[in-house]
Amino acid sequence: MDINYELYKVFYYVASTLSFSEASKQLYISQSAVSQSVKMLEKKLNQTLFLRSTKKVRLTPEGEILLRHIEPAIHLIQKGETQLLEAGTLNGGQLRIGASDTICRYFLVPILSRFHSLYPGVHIKVTNRTSIECARLLENGQVDFILANYPNSALGGGLHIRPLCSFSDVFVANPAFFPLAQRSVSLRELLTFPILMLDRKSTTSEFLHQTFQKHQLDLVPEIELSSNDLLIDLARIGLGIAFVPDFCIPPDETELFCLSLKQALPLRQIVEVHSDAIPVSQAARQFMELLESGTRTPQAPLPHRPA
Repeated sequence: MDINYELYKVFYYVASTLSFSEASKQLYISQSAVSQSVKMLEKKLNQTLFLRSTKKVRLTPEGEILLRHIEPAIHLIQKGETQLLEAGTLNGGQLRIGASDTICRYFLVPILSRFHSLYPGVHIKVTNRTSIECARLLENGQVDFILANYPNSALGGGLHIRPLCSFSDVFVANPAFFPLAQRSVSLRELLTFPILMLDRKSTTSEFLHQTFQKHQLDLVPEIELSSNDLLIDLARIGLGIAFVPDFCIPPDETELFCLSLKQALPLRQIVEVHSDAIPVSQAARQFMELLESGTRTPQAPLPHRPA
């Protein structure tokens, strides 16, 4: 049945106020227009919806049935309109971010805290994936933007990539198990030790394997995990030499030292990435501005302490 939404809207206002004149005031239309709309709806439905008298208006049983269905629908539409309007004023709406566990913990949390204190009405949704998987989320439109490690092979064309900060990757070890603190170590020599690193789904693994391949070396790690923090824990107990971003090492670390390498590793970056295909919401735009103003350089690498 083809019935204009405006007819249902007029019916709802008359039914909720039980007054044609009050409905006309709330709808900003004439009382005769209200009356005509109700008559048209009754004709289309072939039902009498109101009992009219000179003193009052009452719903018929059929009108009460219709109101039970129309009322939640009107409220849903009004809620949707309100959320859209609030999204433009940062009093509501949603912010969808994709980021890796490491970036969330060491980079994103303080900026999220600041944003939430400034705009508590915005609903924040953070999807935790590897930097490579975050690129897929962005491609599929599941997030507004991502924070990712760069280089990242999964980042294709049509993307805006904005560097936020640079960081170094380091090999760390417990000197009680690996007495290497007093000299430099080559990448080839590193292959003789058990290497602990992130799994193949990560940009960190991608980066390290490519680095070894550039020196015609084939890296076969001893342990591959999905958590940098767990890699550091395993390095502390001497299971191997862990490869992690330097900012993951606690500033008061006492059990580990950073290996000195003969071949310097390139710096990497944390970047913000959004797509031309996804409109940037007011909330996302404001968060990006906070990212720029709150960008920090991750902490310096662990010193090369002697064993």
